[in-house]
Amino acid sequence: MTINIGFMGTGNFSKKHADILSTRRDVNIAAFFGTSQEKADRMAKQYEATGYGDLAEMLDTEKLDAAYVCVPPMAHGSIEQELIDRSIPFFVEKPLSNEADMPADFARQIEEKSLITSVGYHFRYKQNTQTMKNFLELQEIGMITGRWMSGIPQTAWWTDQERSGGQFNEQTIHLVDLLRFTAGEVKSVYAVFANTILGKDENNVSIADVGAVTLTLENGIIANFSNTCVLPPHVHDIGITFYTDDGILSWQPDRVEHDSGGVMEEYNDRDDPYEKENETFIEAVKSGDTSEIQSDYSDALKTQQITAAALRSAKTGQVVEITNHENQTK
Repeated sequence: MTINIGFMGTGNFSKKHADILSTRRDVNIAAFFGTSQEKADRMAKQYEATGYGDLAEMLDTEKLDAAYVCVPPMAHGSIEQELIDRSIPFFVEKPLSNEADMPADFARQIEEKSLITSVGYHFRYKQNTQTMKNFLELQEIGMITGRWMSGIPQTAWWTDQERSGGQFNEQTIHLVDLLRFTAGEVKSVYAVFANTILGKDENNVSIADVGAVTLTLENGIIANFSNTCVLPPHVHDIGITFYTDDGILSWQPDRVEHDSGGVMEEYNDRDDPYEKENETFIEAVKSGDTSEIQSDYSDALKTQQITAAALRSAKTGQVVEITNHENQTK
């Protein structure tokens, strides 16, 4: 069985997924939709596919078995609606949007149609993440801290708050997802964001360049996450740390460290989670079995609602509760 795939988006993430899928005999990369015909044609040429500058034309012409939505936060909306209306399974890169209301509506429609979806929280597919989960099942968590300290990606829309949703929505959301994946659901959020450096030098920077967020989980655990994008290129510090009754468990993208006081254990992991992520989605489309998908649209909505709550908290200065997937201010 050959799966015909269409891509929405012509950027780096579309290329990342397309490069992986192009090595599979059971996948045919059929088409690319871009913001211009020129961009679509340029991307499509690399995979002997067809480029489209019009989404409806692409979906009317191509018989797609599944689609990949790899677009910036502000570009979500009409693409997903078209796919849902046509009952086309889709993989979508995070974040789901720069807010949470529209994704909530999509999640309801997807559930009604029992549509297969997968969301690009690729860290869930890493072996070191599973190693961390295995450790945590044997320990009692007291507190969690997380950090996403980096510079600014070389993308024009990223520093525009209205377009990207800010760093917490665009990058730190990965840690929020890992928090949910390993420790439980979030009950409330309190956030403080500020622009300390970038706004002084760059007139087109409207995002906060530093932030601190306190997340209270339903099980009572407290987590503190911080992020900044003021660092120079190629300098970063990304990770999440669990303080437990057995010691300190620290996760970074390429390793997990376990400090139990007497012995420091380190587990290195340099696998490519994107390969597993893609394999899982394609197999789900082929078989109809979604049990191996680590985050579908409904699950990812919960992560999206937390980042939206953090932005609301930063604006209002109040704690925002997350109840029944809706944000409510205390």
